[in-house]
Amino acid sequence: PFFVDLRRPELLLNNTVSLYLTTEPGVTVGIWHTLPGSRGAEAQGKDQHWYEEALGDAHPIIIYLHGNGGTRAASHRIQFLKLMGAADFHILALDYRGYGDSSGHPTESGFTTDVLALYDWAKARSGNSSVLLWGHSLGTGIATNVARKLQEERGVQVDAVVLESPYTNIREAAAHVPVTKIYRLFPGFQYLILDSLALGDMHFRSDENVKVLACPLLILHAEDDAVLPPHLGRELFEMAYNAYQDKSKVKFITFPEKLGLGHDYISFNPELPALVKDFLNMK
Repeated sequence: PFFVDLRRPELLLNNTVSLYLTTEPGVTVGIWHTLPGSRGAEAQGKDQHWYEEALGDAHPIIIYLHGNGGTRAASHRIQFLKLMGAADFHILALDYRGYGDSSGHPTESGFTTDVLALYDWAKARSGNSSVLLWGHSLGTGIATNVARKLQEERGVQVDAVVLESPYTNIREAAAHVPVTKIYRLFPGFQYLILDSLALGDMHFRSDENVKVLACPLLILHAEDDAVLPPHLGRELFEMAYNAYQDKSKVKFITFPEKLGLGHDYISFNPELPALVKDFLNMK
C-alpha cells in the first residue's frame, strides 16, 4: 500500500506501536507490536517501554513473518494483527531487511539474522510467555530456517511454528506460482529461473528443515490457494509427520474452497484463533 506511514500504525490499528531494531551492524528493521486486546484500555497513551514490559504478561507472543510482496501494512496483514490481537496474542510483525522502512538488501541469510535478532529481543522481555514463529507464504521458509538454526546451533526449541500457505522449498514454489506459468513452456526456464535462485543462494528448504525440528508444528492451507497449491503444504506435512517422533506435535488444517480464502486470506476466517489455541492447548 502507498502513502502509509509505517511509523504511525495507530492510524490503521489499535493498541500498536512501531519500533526499530538493529539486527546487525548497518541493518535496522521496522517492527509493529500489537498488544493483546484485553489490555487495550490500559495501553492508552503508553510509550514503547511500557509495551516492551507488557511482553512478559504471560500472553503468548507471535513473531509474524510475512510473504513476499509489500510491507507489514498490507491489508491482509493488518487483518491478521487485528484478529490475533483480539484473541489475546502479542504480535511482533517485522519488515525484513530491504522491505518497508527497513534498511539493507534482501538475502535468505539476512532474513534469518533479522528474525533471530527479533526472537532474542522478544525472549529477553517475555518472561514465561511462549514465543511462536508464524510464517505466511515466503515467511514459512524463514520460520523453519530460524527454528532449525535455534535448535541445531543453540539447543533451543521455539514454543511452536505455524506455517500458513507454505511451500516445500523455493525452487518448487517458483515452479508453481502463476507468474511463471507462461515461461514454463520455454526451453531454459529451469536454468534461467529456477537455477538462478540457487545461484543467488535462495533455497528456503522447509522440506529439509521440518525433518529435524521437534517443536509443535501447525500447517494451514486453503484448498483454493492459486499461488502455492495445497499439495505443497500436504507434502510438507507428510515429511514432518514421518520424521517426528511425537506425531501429535504435527498437524495439518485445510480450509475448504467454499470459504474463498485463497492464498492471502486465511486470517479472515474468524475460527482461526480457536484452531490455533486448540493446537497449542490454550484456553
